[in-house]
Amino acid sequence: MRWFEIALVVLTLASGLIWLLDKLFLAKRRAARGGLLEDADEPVLVDYAKSFFPVLAAVLMLRSFVAEPFRIPSNSMMPTLLTGDFILVNKFSYGLRLPISNQKVVSIGEPQRGDVVVFKPPHHPEQDWIKRIIGLPGDTIAYHDHQLFLNGKPVTVQPIGVYQGIGNGAEMTGAEEMQEALPGRPHHVLERTDLFRTDGDGEWTVTPGHYFVMGDNRDNSEDSRYWGLLPESNLRGKAFLIWLNCEGWFCTGAFDASRVGTAIK
Repeated sequence: MRWFEIALVVLTLASGLIWLLDKLFLAKRRAARGGLLEDADEPVLVDYAKSFFPVLAAVLMLRSFVAEPFRIPSNSMMPTLLTGDFILVNKFSYGLRLPISNQKVVSIGEPQRGDVVVFKPPHHPEQDWIKRIIGLPGDTIAYHDHQLFLNGKPVTVQPIGVYQGIGNGAEMTGAEEMQEALPGRPHHVLERTDLFRTDGDGEWTVTPGHYFVMGDNRDNSEDSRYWGLLPESNLRGKAFLIWLNCEGWFCTGAFDASRVGTAIK
């Protein structure tokens, strides 16, 4: 959605500049020629600028500094988030950032372990991804044979049962759903315990200014196990609410009203 952000900024600045130029110069010239009816009329471009600038400015401010909507495009955060969930992201949880550049201008808070965050992955900076923060600066994270370790201690899990997926998530039917006791933020994860995989195994030390992120769908998530640590500067915000769920970009598929208003934990 970077193109939308760029377009919104450009249109806001352009309409505001046109309105300002008219107020400072053009309107006075028209008033001086008020005896000529045609010259006294307000140009259509100025009329549009005056009408749209307040709306564009309000949308830009809300989207950049308050909350921004995102759509979940994949199954990597199942069972917490499903493909087709439309979520809201708190843009000021970790500080105020400028649109487009994502440069932080005001520090407010720091990410906490277990937060579900939207970010720009280092290897795909034009995209927005969503994962859960597992490791904070200074932590040592290890993952071996479906077992997560935090600072040398295994993170315990409690089996819940066999997962039954629906819609785009049907591919995960049969996976084991478990509650993972991540310190400060217990949450559900999915694992294919019948699969033996070692491609995501390893041990990592989280350096200052970085975070280790993972998807809740452990066997179907491209995360820090594969591409490394997430720089703090790439964070976009903290996901906090599901406001809609429907499959298909224009909600042409199934609609799940039960997920509307669900808090993201």
